[in-house]
Amino acid sequence: MSHPAKLLAGAIGKPHGLGGEVYVVPISDDPGRFKPGACVVHADGRALTVETKRGHGQRLLVKFVGVDSRADAERCRGTLYIGSDELRQLDQNEYWPHELAGCSVVDLSGAPVGTVVRVVPGAAQDLLAIDAAAGERLVPIVKDIVVGVDLGDRRVTIDPPEGLLDP
Repeated sequence: MSHPAKLLAGAIGKPHGLGGEVYVVPISDDPGRFKPGACVVHADGRALTVETKRGHGQRLLVKFVGVDSRADAERCRGTLYIGSDELRQLDQNEYWPHELAGCSVVDLSGAPVGTVVRVVPGAAQDLLAIDAAAGERLVPIVKDIVVGVDLGDRRVTIDPPEGLLDP
């Protein structure tokens, strides 16, 4: 299994207070992603190590090592990524969403549908963005529709309900 250099973990928003804390909107489903000692990668390439973390509604208040003032915290705004060395090992039938990009998509009969462009995070479930002949189509990643993923052959098999792929 290949790991990317970067996998989206969250976003740093505005500073909180004067001591270097920032608001973080986590995107990762790993509750330990922002635990003290965890390392994330800023969009500019800087490695940031979590010093402290506390919940604040749907967001977190995080203090990173070396970010000790409001001015330091302002410079941290932006996107956070998980380094490939931080990714957990997956079970045999699991995959990272980014691994689906570029996979061909076929229906149950093997007829080509298109190519996965990206995975779009959704409220209820993630969606496959598929570049199809009729344009981009969004397909929910649920077991009744996405019935097979073969990363070795770079192929996703779907069983779309009638009308899902219509223009």
